[in-house]
Amino acid sequence: MSEDFSNYWTAVMYFKHPTNGSYHRVPVINNAALAPNTKGGITVYYTPYDFTTDNLRNQPIRAFPPGFRMTVGSPATNTLDQAKGHIGLRYNCLTTTINRGPEMVDFPDRPCPGGIFAVHHFPACWDGKNLDSPDHQSHMFNTIKNDGFTNAPACPASHPVRMPQVTYETVWDTTKFNSLWPSGTPNPFVWSFEGTSGYGTHADYMFGWKGDSLQRAMNKSECFYDGCGSITKQVMTEANKCTVPDMVGEETDGWLEKLPGMAM
Repeated sequence: MSEDFSNYWTAVMYFKHPTNGSYHRVPVINNAALAPNTKGGITVYYTPYDFTTDNLRNQPIRAFPPGFRMTVGSPATNTLDQAKGHIGLRYNCLTTTINRGPEMVDFPDRPCPGGIFAVHHFPACWDGKNLDSPDHQSHMFNTIKNDGFTNAPACPASHPVRMPQVTYETVWDTTKFNSLWPSGTPNPFVWSFEGTSGYGTHADYMFGWKGDSLQRAMNKSECFYDGCGSITKQVMTEANKCTVPDMVGEETDGWLEKLPGMAM
């Protein structure tokens, strides 16, 4: 979408070699349902209530205002009970790029033939006042109690403004490391903050759509998948030209003794 200049971020996954402890970055591959010529990246959804229907449209959907930002999850999450409380932050052990299998709270405990699928659902109820909050989360409220792609109950009085539910999907190509994972040994994948379990998965969002383009999409009665509200869509060959220059200059390719950013 050529009018979308928002920032989307998740941590990077690394493989930690079970023998020598070195690290290798896990590449991202494109979601199987995306357009041809897509090069990796995160799949981002803006949905009114859920993935397929909008049966509970009892209040209008308001697009995020300029300057809005939020996060979901926390790198400090380190127990199963805490992780279960982060509704919609889940993993799938892919059999193929299409067959996802059941959702899991933690990293898979066995090699996945099609890679590891990570999903991040953001809350959709806003307090109507704050573009951000000290913890980057309390200005938002999540009314979904189970799976992320479900109809969300009405927003509470404390957070009365219904906004789009933003969801990220990332496909990590862990398949090239499966032969290095000895049978019966613990999961060897870690997040870039040295998260040895999957509990600390988290994501950031900063709104950046041009003008009222996102609001036009939310105003359309039957907006699904893409092309809603006269949003300008680019072909993937053109979209792939949009890149961000390396501003750090830190080595991230090949086998590394330490994770990037960690003291040597």
